[in-house]
Amino acid sequence: MRFSRLFAPTKKESPADAEIPSHKLLIRGGFIRKVASGLYDILPLGTKVILKIEKVVREEMNRAGAQEVILPIMHPSELWLESGRWNVYGKEMIKFKDRHERDYALGPTAEEVITDLVRREVKSYKELPLNLYQIGRKFRDEIRPRFGLMRAREFIMKDAYSFHATDEDAEREYWNMYETYCRIFKRLGLEFKAVLADTGEIGGSFSHEFMVLADTGEGKLVYCKECGYSASTEKASQLRPALPESREKEFKEIEEVYTPGVKRIEEVSEFLGIPKENIAKLLIYIADGKPLALLIRGDREVEETKLKSVLKVKELRLATQEEIEELTGQPKGFLSPLGLKVPLYADYSLIPMVNFVVGGGKKDYHLKNANWGRDFQVKEFVDVSEFTGGEACPECGAPLEFKRGIEVGHIFKLGTKYSEAMGATFVDEEGVERPMVMGCYGIGITRVMAAAVEQRYDENGIIWPSEIAPFEVIVIPTNVKKEEIRALSEEIYGKLKEEGIDTLIDDRNARPGFKFKDADLIGIPIQVIVGKGAPGGIVEVKVRRSGERFEVRASELLGKVKELLKEV
Repeated sequence: MRFSRLFAPTKKESPADAEIPSHKLLIRGGFIRKVASGLYDILPLGTKVILKIEKVVREEMNRAGAQEVILPIMHPSELWLESGRWNVYGKEMIKFKDRHERDYALGPTAEEVITDLVRREVKSYKELPLNLYQIGRKFRDEIRPRFGLMRAREFIMKDAYSFHATDEDAEREYWNMYETYCRIFKRLGLEFKAVLADTGEIGGSFSHEFMVLADTGEGKLVYCKECGYSASTEKASQLRPALPESREKEFKEIEEVYTPGVKRIEEVSEFLGIPKENIAKLLIYIADGKPLALLIRGDREVEETKLKSVLKVKELRLATQEEIEELTGQPKGFLSPLGLKVPLYADYSLIPMVNFVVGGGKKDYHLKNANWGRDFQVKEFVDVSEFTGGEACPECGAPLEFKRGIEVGHIFKLGTKYSEAMGATFVDEEGVERPMVMGCYGIGITRVMAAAVEQRYDENGIIWPSEIAPFEVIVIPTNVKKEEIRALSEEIYGKLKEEGIDTLIDDRNARPGFKFKDADLIGIPIQVIVGKGAPGGIVEVKVRRSGERFEVRASELLGKVKELLKEV
């Protein structure tokens, strides 16, 4: 490809609404352009990256025995009503009516559509197992689209669904997909971790997220260096603390303290001169329309996904100030667990606490030396606090490490949730009709592109892994008007293309510095600079990732480029 013909409108400045590196650099580098909130044009450079990601995904999915299909984007409401998700998936689902007033949705995922296909065509155990996948567009009306391709309303996704005669075979395929995903992300040049995860709205018995490690990631994970345990903070389990034998002997007399205008944990800590871990905060939630209270240590935050899972509810939200006052008769900011008329749950972090501070139940007051069991009763202790690192590993007890990450893949063992609801059955060897056991496996293709940038960039631009770079090599003649430079550049460009190396030549009549900045910004792994050494057949090679530069004879360049591409 010639740069003079390439549609790659690079920019010097980042857009005002871009918050993270991938959003800024993909726009500056001419990979994407914003159409509306959460909607993007993908330009030629971005399209090349996406197609290369898809190529790796297809090769590994096919290698694993999956078969590709193309499913409709429009989903009839009847299928989602069958599964029970039409009214519970949420406002992210984009619904509309056709000209006949029939209800449809733009597919956010495809469990219903694929289950409908298989139930119509597969009747016997002899036709199982089956793993079908597609790569296509998905639609989710995010409440707050942000971070460019990270959280968009329209995106490209690979989603696969497997169907089995037995639970054992479904688990075999689950781990087959686990290994397949590991190969995919290794080939894509990403540093990632596979972590235990919550199954969310998709459902199923267990799941793993594949997270690209990046400081800007919205996802949070913990892992153990000793035993290898890893999980998202939504799923990570904390060890239930042991109850001190002499706990009651340590109780002190409860004491009311005047704390004027002091509401927040930090303020209480400073005012009373005690650490935040000696304070307990009370939160009021509405879970599936019913109120409950949750007590948690002051230096901890609630992981609401875990709380939702523990309570086995579909909808969970914090109560409004009006609801809090109506339910408790207490002012917000001074809520006390004493005398509550709603069920009280407490996080594991409360179990070993003795003589701690809680709200006083009336404005401008707190209570010192409060103790559960004596002063108030707890319905149940639950594991719902968010991990921050340093907690004990639930498998071996070693301290857990905390990282941020970007979810790029998710696999689920679904079981029979959808097949039972939608009548996807088969006849087994004994002639008995049974529901198919299912699995589900997704990869966010456009999100992978953004995640790769979040993990590999510097002050000059993107640093693509060679497997998914828009071009593997860029040939940069420093002066296209000089015959020797132009001729050698064209010769090198031709030879690299003949060898199947994806190459761009910057044949623009522009200053060398301008070309170098574009090459760094776009992030092409290898730069071949043809300049003053051209008369002697010498060129300069720059490795984008390391910044390393060295001179190479043009006659030896091909071998050197092939060698370098294996390393970057």
